[in-house]
Amino acid sequence: MTTLSPQEIWSWLTGNIAGLGALLAAIFAILGVLSALEAILKTRTAQGAVAWAIVLVGFPPVFVPLYWIFGRRKFRGYALAKRHNHLQIDEVAHDLLRDFPAFGAETSSNDPRLIALEQLTTLPFCSGNDCQLLINGKAAFNEIFTKIEAASDYILLEFYIIRDDQIGNELAELLIKKAQQGLKIYVVYDEIGSLKLSKHYLQNLSVHGVNIIPFNSTKGLGNRLQLNFRNHRKIVVCDGNYAFIGGMNIGDEYRDMHPVLTPWRDTGIAITGPAVQAVQLAFAEDWFWANESLPKLNWQTSQAKRQLNTLVLATGPADNTDSCALYFLNMIHQARQRLWIVSPYFVPDAPVIHSLQLAAMRGVDVRIMLPAKPDKLIIQLSSYTAIKETLDRGVQFYYYQDGFLHQKVMLVDDDISVVGTANLDNRSFRLNFELCVINHSTEFAKKIEDMLKDDFQKCTQLLPREVAQWSLQRRILSRCAYLFAPLQ
Repeated sequence: MTTLSPQEIWSWLTGNIAGLGALLAAIFAILGVLSALEAILKTRTAQGAVAWAIVLVGFPPVFVPLYWIFGRRKFRGYALAKRHNHLQIDEVAHDLLRDFPAFGAETSSNDPRLIALEQLTTLPFCSGNDCQLLINGKAAFNEIFTKIEAASDYILLEFYIIRDDQIGNELAELLIKKAQQGLKIYVVYDEIGSLKLSKHYLQNLSVHGVNIIPFNSTKGLGNRLQLNFRNHRKIVVCDGNYAFIGGMNIGDEYRDMHPVLTPWRDTGIAITGPAVQAVQLAFAEDWFWANESLPKLNWQTSQAKRQLNTLVLATGPADNTDSCALYFLNMIHQARQRLWIVSPYFVPDAPVIHSLQLAAMRGVDVRIMLPAKPDKLIIQLSSYTAIKETLDRGVQFYYYQDGFLHQKVMLVDDDISVVGTANLDNRSFRLNFELCVINHSTEFAKKIEDMLKDDFQKCTQLLPREVAQWSLQRRILSRCAYLFAPLQ
C-alpha cells in the first residue's frame, strides 16, 4: 500500500477544494432540510418552528450545528433514570401522597383556580405550613446561613449559579464546618450557570466531605448536545423540616455587590411544615439524575404552627406537558380582580400574550413589573414586541428604577400568591427546571401586596404614548429578537 506524504495530501486537498466545498454544501443543505422538517414536527411553538425552519434552510452550515445543540425541546432520560432507580423515588412520592391527606387543604378541592395546579405536580396543596417572606439578599442569606448553622443531620443545596466570590467562600466555609461536625451535605449546581466556578472551589469542598456535583444536563450518549436546558432552581433544605427557595443564587451581586446593577432587588421564601417534603422531593429527583443515587433523607411530614395552604410546583422540560407554561396560563385565566406579575424578563409566547390581553379586557387589574436596567439587552429588546401587543389591550407595565429587579413573584386576586424561580419567558416555560411556592391565603397575599406596593413606588409606568413614539428601527429589531426568542 502506497503511503501519501503530508505534502501530497495537502496538494490533493488544495486541488480538489472546489469539489469538497460543493460536497459539504450539499451535505449541509440536506441536513438543513431534514432538520427543518424535524423542527416543524417537534418544536412546541409555531413561532419556534418557523424561526428554526427559516434559518436551517437558509443558512444550514451555521444553524444545523446550533439546532442540534439548542433545538431540542424535550429533556431526555430524566424520567427513565427514576425508573432505573427501582422506583425508590416513586415509592417516596407514593408514601408522601398517602400522608398528605392528613394535611389536606379543603379549599383547593373546591376552588377552580387551584384544581388545575394540582394536576401539574406530584403532591397537592397541604395545610399546616408557615412561610416567611425574605426580601432581598441580605435577609435571605442571613436566614439561609442561620438555618445551615442550626442543622443537625443533613443539608441539601441546589443553585443555578454558585460563584467563587466572597459569599460563595463564606458558604463553603460554613458547609465544610458542618461536614466536619458529621452532617451529610449534598450540593447540586448547574454547570452552565456556574460555568466560571473554579476547580479549586469544587475540590476544596469535596476533600472536606461535601458532596458537590453538577446537574449533568448532557449525561448519557444521547444527551451530549443537550446544552440548552438549565436547572434554574434555588433550593436549601435542612434536616427535612425547613426549606428555602427564591430568586437568589450564590453570588455577591445578590448581596448588593454588583458594579453596575446594584442594588439588587430579589425575593425568597422560607418554609416549614409538610410542604418542605415537596421541595425535598424535587431535590431528590434532581440529585438522582445527576448522581444516580438517593441520599438517606428524613421523609416524615410535620405540621407548623401556622395553617397556610401551600403547593410546591416543580416544573421542567422532562415533564410530559409544558407544565410551567400551563401554570402561567392557569393563573392568568383564573384571575378575576387582580393579576400582578414581577419578572426580570418578559418574552412570553402567543398563548400567554393572548391570555394577558383577555384578562385585561375582562377588567382584571393586570400589572407587569420589569427592570428598567436589564442584565441582558437582547432579552429586553425581545420584550418590546410583546409589550406593545399587550399594552394596547390594557395590560399595564411598570419599570423598576432602583437597581436591578430579579424577583419572580405573582399575586392573583386577594388570596393567591407565588414566590419562585420561574420567569415570564419562553426559557422558563419550556427549557428550565423551575420551582415555585404557591400560597392560598389572604393573610400571606396581603404581605405580598404590601411588598409589591412598595416596589411600585420605585417604578415608572410605561404609557401608550411612549410606545407609539418608538422608532421603526426599534420595532424591527424587537420583532427580529422576539422571532428568535425560542432559540435563546
